[in-house]
Amino acid sequence: MAAYRWKCFDENEDRPEKPRSYGVTEMRGPHYTLLSQNVLQDIFESVGQFVDGLKFSGGSHSLMPKSFIKEVTDVAHKHDIYVSTGDWAENLLRKGPSAFKEYVEECKSLGFDTIELNVGSLGIPEETLLRFVRLIKSGGLKAKPQFAVQINKSDIPIGDRAFGAYVVPRPRSSEFVEDVDLLIRRAERCLEAGADMIMIDADDVCKQADSMRADIIAKIIGRLGVEKTMFEASNPRTSEWFVKQYGPKVNLFVDHSQVMDLECLRGRSLGKNHTSVLGSSYFLF
Repeated sequence: MAAYRWKCFDENEDRPEKPRSYGVTEMRGPHYTLLSQNVLQDIFESVGQFVDGLKFSGGSHSLMPKSFIKEVTDVAHKHDIYVSTGDWAENLLRKGPSAFKEYVEECKSLGFDTIELNVGSLGIPEETLLRFVRLIKSGGLKAKPQFAVQINKSDIPIGDRAFGAYVVPRPRSSEFVEDVDLLIRRAERCLEAGADMIMIDADDVCKQADSMRADIIAKIIGRLGVEKTMFEASNPRTSEWFVKQYGPKVNLFVDHSQVMDLECLRGRSLGKNHTSVLGSSYFLF
C-alpha cells in the first residue's frame, strides 16, 4: 500500500524515518485481542510505516507455539518493526538464576529484539535488576525496564457522622504517592547500565485523560528525557494529551486500533482535536 502523503510535519519537528529512537509508536500485540499472523500482516501492510515496535503483552508468547512466534517476528522485521517480549521475565525467577540467561538466549533465537523487565513484579534487589539489564545487553538484545507509580488510597471514612454510627468506607480525596525520586533514580541506574528505554505503566499515572498525573509525568520526563521514556496510552484521549503536552517526539505504547489516530496527532495536519483526526482516519480506511 502506498505511503500516506497527506501527512505534513512541521519542518522544525524533525521527525525521522524508521528506525526511530524517539517518536516511537509501540503496538500492543496478541493478548488483549487475538491477532493472527494474517491480521498482523494486514496491519503492517496498511500502517506498518507508522509502527516502530510490536509487544507481546502479558507473557502471551509463553502460550504460543515457537513456530508461530518466529513467523510473527519475521513478518515484523520485514516491515522494520522490532518485537518486544512484554513483562514475562518475572515468571522465570522460581527456576533459579541460570534460567534468565537461558531466557535471553531463547528470546534471541525466536527473533525478539527487546526484553522488558517489570520491576514491580520482579521484586528483586536493584543490583540484581542491573545485572539482568547487562545480561540482556550482552546477549545482543535491547533492555526496557518497566516501572509503575503506586498511589496508596486510605479507606478511612471521612465526613461528619454520629457517634457509633457505621459509615461505608470510601477512598480519601488526598493521596500519597510513593517516592517518585527513588523510582527515577532506579531508572537512571538502569539507563547507566545500558537499558535502552524506560517504560512507565499507565496505572495511577495516565490511565484516563481526565485524571492524568501531569506532575509525576513532568518529573519523570524532566529527569530521564522524553527520548528515553515510553508511556502506556490506554485510549486515544490519553495519546492526544501526551502529543499536545510533549510533541511528536514522545514515545507511546498503544493498541493496534490507535496507530493511525496517533500518527495523525503526531503530524498535526488534520486539526487540533481528536474528533477531526478520527473522522479523517476513518475516511482513509
